[in-house]
Amino acid sequence: MKIILSVIMIVTLGSCAVIRQGEVGVKRKFGKLEERSLGPGMYSFNPFFARVLKTTIQTENLEVRLRLPSKEGLTINSEISILYSIQKDKVPSIFNEIGLEYERTAILPVFRSAAADVTSNFMAKDMHSGQRSVIEEKIKSRMEEVLGHRGFIIEQVLLKSIELPTELSRAVERKLEAEQESQRMEFVLERERREAERRKIEAEGTRDAQQILSQGLSKEIIELRSIEAFRELANSPNTKIIITDGKTPYLIQPKE
Repeated sequence: MKIILSVIMIVTLGSCAVIRQGEVGVKRKFGKLEERSLGPGMYSFNPFFARVLKTTIQTENLEVRLRLPSKEGLTINSEISILYSIQKDKVPSIFNEIGLEYERTAILPVFRSAAADVTSNFMAKDMHSGQRSVIEEKIKSRMEEVLGHRGFIIEQVLLKSIELPTELSRAVERKLEAEQESQRMEFVLERERREAERRKIEAEGTRDAQQILSQGLSKEIIELRSIEAFRELANSPNTKIIITDGKTPYLIQPKE
């Protein structure tokens, strides 16, 4: 009796399939795939002639190490990430036309071909410059042209790591250092130009002030200032000796 119950339990469990969130299932009966995809939930089937195939429709990250050609004929070692997902309603046709190993049989070959075609039109140094995002976008577009109508969504292609040949890498570094030094010198020159301009303005201001002052010192004003100076000296409580020609006072402080 226990054996019979065990067999019934095994058969029952084997005839149920659970599809989780982010997954899609397709029922295969007598070797033929149904055209309808199955969403999250529990499904029963006859384990003797049917099976439920499952795959994820969430974003997948496929990392690839690849040797890429450059326009000048160099070979660049690279590490690239491909972010992709598949359309839910296209899962049955993907399983039927490509198979369960669609990543190996479809995505990788298309990516390798697209990456080589794109990078062969760019210089090696471009992969380390602002052209990097352009290269990524062109590879993505090439992959979409081939895989998009088949149900694959290429979300992004990322050049994570680029290893340039040693001599080229050193040349790029020297160029960057030269550009940084040039920028630094430009900053210094600009600072000196601003300082020179400031000094020029300051000198012009001093000159103008002296001109205004000299133009305003007439004979009458000088005599008035002398009288005011005598008056202040006369009102001062301090003892002092004044020698003057009647025009300009000259003070001699007495010794204590």
